[in-house]
Amino acid sequence: MNPLRILFLLTAGFLLAVAAPRAWAASFPTAAPAAPAAGITRIDPTFWWVGMKNPKLQLLVHGPGIAGSRAELASYPGVTLDGTQKLESPNYLLINLTISAAAQPGRLKLTFTGGKAKLKYDYELRARSTDKSRVQGINSTDFIYFLMPDRFANGDLKNDVVKSTRVNHVARDSMYARHGGDYKGIEQHFDYLKSMGVTAIWPTPVTENDMPRASYHGYALTDYYHSDPRYGTTAEYAQFVQKAHQNGLKVIHDVVLNHLGSYHYLFLDQPAKDWLNQWPKFTRSNYNSSALNDPYGAGHDRDRYNKGWFDTTMPDVNQSNPLVATYLIQNFIWWVEYTGLDGYRIDTYPYSDPKFLMDWGRALLDEYPQLGMFGEAWVGSTAQQAFFARNILPPVDGFKANLPGVLDFQANYAIQDALKEKGNVTKLYEALQGDWLYEDATRNVLFMDNHDMSRIYSVLGESLPRLKMGFAWLLTSRGIPQLYYGTEILMKNFASPDGLVRADFPGGFAGDKSNKFTAAGRTAPENEAFDYVSKLGTYRRSHPVLQTGRLMQFIPEQGIYTYFRYNEQGETVMVMLNSNPGEKTVDGTRFAERLTGYSAGTEVVSGAAIPDLKSFRVPGWSALVVELKK
Repeated sequence: MNPLRILFLLTAGFLLAVAAPRAWAASFPTAAPAAPAAGITRIDPTFWWVGMKNPKLQLLVHGPGIAGSRAELASYPGVTLDGTQKLESPNYLLINLTISAAAQPGRLKLTFTGGKAKLKYDYELRARSTDKSRVQGINSTDFIYFLMPDRFANGDLKNDVVKSTRVNHVARDSMYARHGGDYKGIEQHFDYLKSMGVTAIWPTPVTENDMPRASYHGYALTDYYHSDPRYGTTAEYAQFVQKAHQNGLKVIHDVVLNHLGSYHYLFLDQPAKDWLNQWPKFTRSNYNSSALNDPYGAGHDRDRYNKGWFDTTMPDVNQSNPLVATYLIQNFIWWVEYTGLDGYRIDTYPYSDPKFLMDWGRALLDEYPQLGMFGEAWVGSTAQQAFFARNILPPVDGFKANLPGVLDFQANYAIQDALKEKGNVTKLYEALQGDWLYEDATRNVLFMDNHDMSRIYSVLGESLPRLKMGFAWLLTSRGIPQLYYGTEILMKNFASPDGLVRADFPGGFAGDKSNKFTAAGRTAPENEAFDYVSKLGTYRRSHPVLQTGRLMQFIPEQGIYTYFRYNEQGETVMVMLNSNPGEKTVDGTRFAERLTGYSAGTEVVSGAAIPDLKSFRVPGWSALVVELKK
């Protein structure tokens, strides 16, 4: 865990703690308050489908005193009631069902008797979708645009203020308040995204985050089954996914497995003490994943890492409890089937219980083999990063990762080192040299910055030439490129101390002084950056060699890093990154292994012809991206 991110989150966590629903000492009641009246508040999952590969379904029924009722299921062909289970709280009852392959869509008639009143509930079983355009997966053919919905664009003013929420106003002058962005705002800029060659949208979590402060980021969810109403309804989110697909864009759903928000109903009215990881007093995670696979490690350190809380307002979920594990697994299957989303990005992936991670990944891929998944593993070495993705490593304490890919922080460290004032492009070579540890490193997601980090343009001292080098690397190297919103228009600032890396996209909100979504609203340098990304991004989209082609890299010499992307169809692209302030002439004979058979080339961005491949002139702080010609 990077110290900058911890500082960023702890600052927000302190502010949230001021408004926490209860003091830490009183935060773990042994039982829920006495029920005032009988009734059913909700059942999770909210509905389900017939035809799932796993026929088992666990329903969590919540309502005042519901545990005192006896649940019965009216006869329904193909569905059997396997039993019920009480929890510590009188306000919960678990119902276990088996839904056979013979079951048809319809409504299950559930009856609850024995309480103060006889209750009836119609639970809906739906037909699974047969639309093959849904759940397309995420892979190296994609180019991801990562955005924060609240900060990107406001397309529906009617949902800015939702009176039932704890933050029922917008305040764009505060970085911790809601600003009003929503699904409609993203939809209105699909064409902008496509003009850069983007094929997939990754919003920060869109599930309900009804926290009293800093709820805009979404990482302290308060309801697993509802969209945050300030973005739009749950149905509108499903429509958003559908509209994205109709526009040739995939959708990645950002999820949090490790923790929830302290205003979640499962925290305020806990089903049982063992649904959350409890400590005698508040205990924060040590943020060090090394404890998980250290051959000399202490059990105390492992427990602190996996079971310690991420923050004071982010209760840690006990995924070693099989009932909790089932609840979570069903929820993430539910979102895929309901919306048709294409992939999951998993926040703080290593912090979750290792066995649960294996069970969770297996369950989702059993139902949706094509589903894309990559996790955040913010760690300090290639070996540690590879440990959390499919790899060639032996199991450690029974854990063998089945996650297809991870956010490639090692490559992120390397590109930042390579582009700083005294650049070290050897770091890029070394970052990829460790790919032998992965089953398939092309499933990893490449990025230069994100919502937890200082923006790359500021990190590089606002050097446009070096930023363009970064864009060239991002869109031509192996893996899945991810661009953080606004990087293409030179949005800047540092994560610490100003925290403005989550600022609004200019032009996405009424009253903005300029509209950076249009060329007319951008400055000349901003258009230069945008045009560079757009040129390479659209080139990548139409050239499979940069999506799935093999990579060959040469050890950097004299501050120049050279690599090739090539495929069996005869496509070859050569990339040279010059980290020197002055121009360099590079001898092409060193690269005969890949240049043989080619006689000329075209520089992809400028369109300039390169008639001779014997030597190359590369200006200082620049990238040369050459499509080779026979």
